[in-house]
Amino acid sequence: MRKSGILMHISSLASPYGIGTIGKEAFNFIDFLKKSGQSYWQILPINPTAFGNSPYQSPSVFAGNTLLIDLDLLVKDDLLTQDDILSLKYGYDPKKVDFDTVRDTRELLLRRAFLNFQKTEEYTCFERENAYWLDSYALFMAIKEDNDFKPWYEWDENLRHLPISYAYRDRLSNSIDFYKFGQYLFYSQWKALKTYAKKNDIKIIGDLPIYAALDSSDVWANQSLFMLDADANPVKVAGCPPDAFSEDGQLWGNPLYDWDAMKKDGYDWWIKRVNNCSTLFDMVRIDHFRGFEAFYAIPYGDINAKEGRWIKGPGIDLFSRIKSHSNIDIIAEDLGFLTEEVYELLDACGFPGMKVLQFGFDPYNDNAYLLHNHPQNSVVYTGTHDNDTCRGWYENEPNKEYIREYLNVKEDKDVPEAMVRAALSSRAKLSIIPIQDFLDIPGRMNTPSTLSPDNWSFRITKEILNDSSAEKIRHLTQIYKRI
Repeated sequence: MRKSGILMHISSLASPYGIGTIGKEAFNFIDFLKKSGQSYWQILPINPTAFGNSPYQSPSVFAGNTLLIDLDLLVKDDLLTQDDILSLKYGYDPKKVDFDTVRDTRELLLRRAFLNFQKTEEYTCFERENAYWLDSYALFMAIKEDNDFKPWYEWDENLRHLPISYAYRDRLSNSIDFYKFGQYLFYSQWKALKTYAKKNDIKIIGDLPIYAALDSSDVWANQSLFMLDADANPVKVAGCPPDAFSEDGQLWGNPLYDWDAMKKDGYDWWIKRVNNCSTLFDMVRIDHFRGFEAFYAIPYGDINAKEGRWIKGPGIDLFSRIKSHSNIDIIAEDLGFLTEEVYELLDACGFPGMKVLQFGFDPYNDNAYLLHNHPQNSVVYTGTHDNDTCRGWYENEPNKEYIREYLNVKEDKDVPEAMVRAALSSRAKLSIIPIQDFLDIPGRMNTPSTLSPDNWSFRITKEILNDSSAEKIRHLTQIYKRI
């Protein structure tokens, strides 16, 4: 069946506390999706943010972002009082996340809530079921805190590798419990949100970044699964080669997986990671899918990505194992430099790929992103979180005449809605439209390869998600039979 949905991250929701949360406004957004005739809500990674506030660089691929914990729900659970949170209300820019301020205030309140918390049977169950990642994550964060939050590869030698002495663990026991408590709160609130979404026939699409950050509990606790030398430095790091958009390529800096080592234990770490996603989401977008066929490896210490080389990845072997242990639906982010081998892997897996309309408008070349080439087994987007809004993109496009001709519009002002209509009319079985494009509002989420303070900070105001907006979206969705 043809379906559609909206792309918007949790942090972009309205809230009086400086950042969108998984509380009341998230539940209200599910109501808005249902009223709008949508079937899916796609979000970005919900892991803790780190460098540059990016959800794609996290201290854990399993942990939840505690900045997204709803404070009003903590009051309801008697962990905080109204007086505790009153001073935080209404002091923020409603259209932008101030990560530094939110991070500082949320940390203090979570520690106050921790003092009021008594372990329950539910907490004990959560701790036991998630021990495979929670124990190492909480210990990792407690050690970081004890070492002024320096990266783990700058810690003393006796702390760089597991196991850690019982005496040291014991000294950090209260801090370890605090970080576990934060995850318990996040997962509990998320479970309630997901249950409400299911009740209203809304499926949540999560986002799984291909790589883990170097300074993460994932790498620290599983060093044998990554390409590291004897001193725990990466041998090679991830990125993309030079292309028409960047003559130096993209140097991401993430450590690369030792796929031979992962294969020996049946890709257990990856299976656990995908299974964790299946408890959080109904579907997941796997980032940088082409990296599983072959990945670009750049020598550690290089200042750009020019000297990298392609190395074969695990291919279908990994996904056959994942499919035998998990039934979550997967979207393959198959953008970037693709080869025939990548297409063959995508076909073998059977995953739908992504068709981004903004990438298609070259008057001199036919390509897979143009509307007439979309296969049914694909997901069409006007743009992603890394693209400008359709209006912003069009304003900077050199091929305006061709775009208008292709979309059959005469006026520049009509292009954004025409892009939405084109995506909805595609043969692709699923259409995902960023909220900015559906409602033609400004606000780019991220500009790749930049460290702008505006990145990841986009927020909507509560008033935007009104009945008129819902009716507009529903009307367009009905026209193209996606309800």
